[in-house]
Amino acid sequence: MVLIKASILAADYTRLGEQVREAQAAGVDGFQVDVMDGSFVPNITFGPGVMRALRPLVNVALEADLMIVAPERHLAAFVEAGADRLIVHQEACPHIHRVLRSIRDMGVEAGVAISPGTPIGVLEEVLDLVDLIQVMTVSPGFGGQTFLHGQLGKIRRLRQWLDERRLDVCIGVDGGINPSTASLVVSAGATALVAGSSLYNEKASVAQNVAALRSSVTKL
Repeated sequence: MVLIKASILAADYTRLGEQVREAQAAGVDGFQVDVMDGSFVPNITFGPGVMRALRPLVNVALEADLMIVAPERHLAAFVEAGADRLIVHQEACPHIHRVLRSIRDMGVEAGVAISPGTPIGVLEEVLDLVDLIQVMTVSPGFGGQTFLHGQLGKIRRLRQWLDERRLDVCIGVDGGINPSTASLVVSAGATALVAGSSLYNEKASVAQNVAALRSSVTKL
């Protein structure tokens, strides 16, 4: 089954708890907290305090996407706040091997994200250290961006590598995910979808949007 994870970046912050409960009731498989520092990416968003506040409200997976420089300085804070998985960005980690090992040593799952302009080959030596590889189909930093179709080939190559090596690693895709693009990335080999503005919007309820996204991939 393809996992659907809700990014709280697109939620209404004035009623964040309510919006998280809505998405959980609608059947999402997890939540992603987009942590941005204004340095690795232009935007500034959440810290461990938000993760800590959400933890009692959520009984599905809660992960932090650390779009920050030197993420190794903040790993423990997010684990203590209740994260089930920490995602670091390859471009922010010159010593990615060490960082991924540190995450796993803390007893949570390790994920690595890769930006559109970075070749997938840079991750070849750490495939056995990750539980998730997140392919960014937009440039990280802001929600609501247009899906970059050129990243589909990257997802296909990654799927081939993992299958050849018989590695049980989740392929997540983040950026521009909606009912139209979800089927494309799942057909290419993705097993998890991160969606923000396609779930939290004024066009339909969260439950209707989750159902539409789920329906777009269940028949593949």
